[in-house]
Amino acid sequence: MTEPSVVVIGNFDGVHRGHQAVLAQARALADAQRLRCVVLTFDPHPSSVLGRGTPPQLTTLPTRLELLRSHGATAVTVEPFTMELAAASPSWFAEEILTAQLNARAVVVGQNFRFGHKRAGDFDALRTLGAAHGFEAVAADVAGDEQGPFSSTRVREALAMGTVEGAARVLGRCHALSGTVESGDRRGRTLGFPTANLGGVFEMLPAYGVYAVRACVTSTLAAQNEGLGHVGHVRDVASVGGVMNLGVRPTVDGFAQRLEVHLFDFDGDLYGQTMRVELVARIREERKFASLDLLRAQIEMDAQAARDKLR
Repeated sequence: MTEPSVVVIGNFDGVHRGHQAVLAQARALADAQRLRCVVLTFDPHPSSVLGRGTPPQLTTLPTRLELLRSHGATAVTVEPFTMELAAASPSWFAEEILTAQLNARAVVVGQNFRFGHKRAGDFDALRTLGAAHGFEAVAADVAGDEQGPFSSTRVREALAMGTVEGAARVLGRCHALSGTVESGDRRGRTLGFPTANLGGVFEMLPAYGVYAVRACVTSTLAAQNEGLGHVGHVRDVASVGGVMNLGVRPTVDGFAQRLEVHLFDFDGDLYGQTMRVELVARIREERKFASLDLLRAQIEMDAQAARDKLR
């Protein structure tokens, strides 16, 4: 039989400081009772299955799992969210998932937690079901700051305005984008600033503009730039400073959206490699220039501004 556990339920998109506080509360409870601390999360997002529209996601599932473990989860159970699960009663969920599958001794949830068919179950229902099945229902404390509770919504609102520093204050780390380096038109090289064009990005993009970033890529870059340092909170790979432009490049073409990253003091082939870009600070908004010479001069200033932000 599965070892007894303290179960924490949630979507945990972003694993922001509010989520981290809930995990710390659950971990303390688990340690006091010598139990496992197990996170129960769902994939795909329930809203997408129920046709409600999914908000822009802040983390990929693998990153979310790594972050949850790094903030105290002994294990993470990803329950496939299906129409069948959505139609299940609160009592079925408590009996089959929380008791039979996870052997819960305590279940920690947010104060607005709802579960079961048509969201029929609330915290009071969970507490009643817990008494019947041998687990305690625990309402998580709400963490926040002077601007209110920490939430994924606050992160999305900050990113939509390009305020990546504000997003970082809620996340407790920089928001990051991950994708694959694709072949571009090599126009950046002609301007003296070769760029890596990132495609297939899953995470929410910030407002169009220019940003100071730190790029984390595969071991190839680590070998070519030995001694540049490492980042360890999600994966142990080389970290290189750079400047990122996100937008439609109005001076050049003004149509297709591009995400381009110029890495400082690096010259190598990154095509086909995975890159993770941490957004440190916004430099400026996107705008059109009257000539390529003016654009080149602005890029030089942007690069220096980014270097200054990264010191």
